[in-house]
Amino acid sequence: MSRPMLASVLLALALAVALLISFLYFLPPGMWSSLWDQTVMGLPFLLFVFAVSLCMGIAVGLMLDSFFRQQWQAVVQALRHIEQGEMGELHREEPPPELQELWRQIVKLQAQWRAQTKRVQKLAAEKAEQEERLVERILSEERTRLARELHDSVSQQLFAASMMMSAVMETMPPDDERHRKQLKMVEQMIHQSQLEMRALLLHLRPVQLKGKSLQEGMTELLTELAGKVPLEMKWNIEDVPLDKGVEDHLFRILQESLSNTLRHAKAKSLEVLLIERDGFAILRVTDDGVGFDVERSKSGSYGLQHMYERAAEIGGMLKIVSLKGQGTRLEVKVPLLHRGDDRD
Repeated sequence: MSRPMLASVLLALALAVALLISFLYFLPPGMWSSLWDQTVMGLPFLLFVFAVSLCMGIAVGLMLDSFFRQQWQAVVQALRHIEQGEMGELHREEPPPELQELWRQIVKLQAQWRAQTKRVQKLAAEKAEQEERLVERILSEERTRLARELHDSVSQQLFAASMMMSAVMETMPPDDERHRKQLKMVEQMIHQSQLEMRALLLHLRPVQLKGKSLQEGMTELLTELAGKVPLEMKWNIEDVPLDKGVEDHLFRILQESLSNTLRHAKAKSLEVLLIERDGFAILRVTDDGVGFDVERSKSGSYGLQHMYERAAEIGGMLKIVSLKGQGTRLEVKVPLLHRGDDRD
């Protein structure tokens, strides 16, 4: 039996005893037997009084027990709500005055827990950002170091080997055709290795423009590359106002495209275009190389996939058109957002 039920029954019995004592006090002793002789609903009056009191006590006890059970279940549910980490408001009816202070403490506890959770999540996010920046900085420094070492060692050795091979070719007798062909093949292999190395150095260059505008970074990259590769290179680069993130993505797409051209296209000429037309920033890279199957390469080339993903991340669209033996054209169109659009 619950405590509210037991308390109600005992209170009812106490009232019945008090009522009986009052009857005995006010009735003369000669009439006390009438309390037993008189019947109500077939029960002696004394038993009727006790039965009615007991029933009333049980009824009141059941109501109190149900009421307090609901209140405590609401409290337990609220505490479980907080324990499980749910951030929503607590659903409850108006508590009785006895439990209002308890509910105030529960609501205060939930508010403190919510604030603590937000602080912990903020600290975790800041820590993750710091670790990400640290990793990016370390990777950038390592890429720069590798690029410098490759340029100073392997690239220089390949260049020296190419010069020595040219000198050997010039000193060979004209009638030694078989050895001349073999050396020509070696010279082509060295030349291809140089292109592969320059493509690798493009990948290892830092992605960020380091304070330069996209126009300045592209011009510097193409000017440097034009002096090192046997390609006829042309470019027209306008000063297009873009956000820093968009500039970095477009610069990386250009690097990836130039790397693919050096490694696979076997092109003789290359043209790069950056213009603003009809509310779009347009980056276009065109070569006259051997071309490739775009659909087949799209599913199997990580480089192409990354370029498509980078274009999508800045809200742009990448389109590649390539025909076997007729070259390749890559075009990225990015919508320009003006300041008024940002506020909207």
